[in-house]
Amino acid sequence: MTAPLPAETSPETPGVVIGNHTQKYTAKNPAIKWLTERFVDRLDGLVGQIAADARPATNPLEVGAGEGVISLKLKQRFGSAVGLDLPDAGLREEWRSRPGPHYLHGDAENLPFRDDQFDLLVCVEVLEHLSDPRAGLRELARVTSRHLLLSVPREPLFRGSNLVTGRYVKDLGNTPGHLNHWTKSGFGRFVSEVADVRAIASPYPWTIVWATVR
Repeated sequence: MTAPLPAETSPETPGVVIGNHTQKYTAKNPAIKWLTERFVDRLDGLVGQIAADARPATNPLEVGAGEGVISLKLKQRFGSAVGLDLPDAGLREEWRSRPGPHYLHGDAENLPFRDDQFDLLVCVEVLEHLSDPRAGLRELARVTSRHLLLSVPREPLFRGSNLVTGRYVKDLGNTPGHLNHWTKSGFGRFVSEVADVRAIASPYPWTIVWATVR
């Protein structure tokens, strides 16, 4: 009899971490809950700036939709939204609990959309998982005609926080599935390879970048 897959992986996408490694959106731990709410508030604040921009967004896509929390917020603000993530039955169950966005399965490194199909692309906690993040970033920029809103863990603070709380000590605090690591300034430079950075926010322990494609 084969051993079960780790809880953070999906039988439909073997070996790939699906969703959030920690259930931060439903966490009962007050510190995680406060940090997550602060992050979502900062993200939503930037979405508000995008909605008020000289060329505002009307057609959003979230790549790496996870449980659908942010996709639902986009739907509530803009009237429609598409949320995409890798195949997983657990995510589909979460999506059914948050109806409204159009959810579908797909790969961030090979998006099933035409060039410039959306005018806002949101991608939260995905790029650190990609084996070729530059190719992934180019693909994200390809399908949006205007706005990118991207976030990653802010290093070395994210790994340091794991170590302080005794998590993933054998991996020096590295969360399973995190292949890439950026400082706040380093992530801004990375995004600037494909777009003009408009704003950078740093709600501990993440970095959020709003940029407009050239």
